[in-house]
Amino acid sequence: MKKLNSNLQALYADLQHIVPASAVCCEESLAAHTTFKIGGPADIFVTPQTMHELSQVLAAIHKAQVPLTVLGSGSNVLVLDGGIRGVVLSLSEMKETMAAIGSVLTVSAGYMLKDASQFAYAAGLTGLEFAIGIPGTLGGAVFMNAGAYGGEMCQVVTKVRAVDVTGHINEYTAEELAFDYRHSRFHESHEIIGEVDITLKTGDKDAILEMMEDLTQRRESKQPLEYASAGSTFKRPPGYFAGTLIEQTGLKGLAVGDAEVSQKHAGFVINKGCASAKDVLNLIHSVQARVAEAHGVNLETEVRIIGEE
Repeated sequence: MKKLNSNLQALYADLQHIVPASAVCCEESLAAHTTFKIGGPADIFVTPQTMHELSQVLAAIHKAQVPLTVLGSGSNVLVLDGGIRGVVLSLSEMKETMAAIGSVLTVSAGYMLKDASQFAYAAGLTGLEFAIGIPGTLGGAVFMNAGAYGGEMCQVVTKVRAVDVTGHINEYTAEELAFDYRHSRFHESHEIIGEVDITLKTGDKDAILEMMEDLTQRRESKQPLEYASAGSTFKRPPGYFAGTLIEQTGLKGLAVGDAEVSQKHAGFVINKGCASAKDVLNLIHSVQARVAEAHGVNLETEVRIIGEE
């Protein structure tokens, strides 16, 4: 508590009345909450479990006028070494609902995409197989309109219930979600996704399982899952594949400290053990510069870079 100013100390006390004491803490290392295993401390780290808690937490943060950063499973982010000031709100424990009514799944945002995909299979529903290998939570996947193997969240998400920064719960239909490549309305509105409706079709369970097993095998054979990473580092540039451009530039294995361009898949920057965020950033900038020089293509990061250096 010594490092918190009086405003943050008061907010910390308020949050302890909203969520269980174990669900809010101070000076929490974010390396433990990201798949990159990198990141400095959060002033306050809180993990609401229900839509009601999420609404109350957001209202308290808004009232205190404290900066807010939201994490899902931390699978698509690089948290800088200085950490994050204010509050980091993690959705990883938002697992209030997972239900199927007919062909519609209603799933809380904190469930992993893998969990939702497997639940759909158990219900005999097809259309979410593509998500079996995408790391991260459902909320993060909707926020980013995540996709793989020809599928995207925009193809199956039909309704979202989200909480705005004042704590008010809003509901949006598919047409209102402004889905685009790796984009949704929530990039601009800054609302927090709490619950998602996914509409699928009845399918053959054997065929669904076969596709899920095939996609899992393809992912495991091609991606460097044995190392910490944030998933695919760069967006796919129009007309190209980022990994192919990086490999053609001869950058596989290029390293800065323990940050390395994967030998297995050049589209991934991996943490081989003790990489800092600065190592990763320097490596990303080097890759961008050398690909631009060799091919005239500017690579944009798909990984969100947040926090202070």
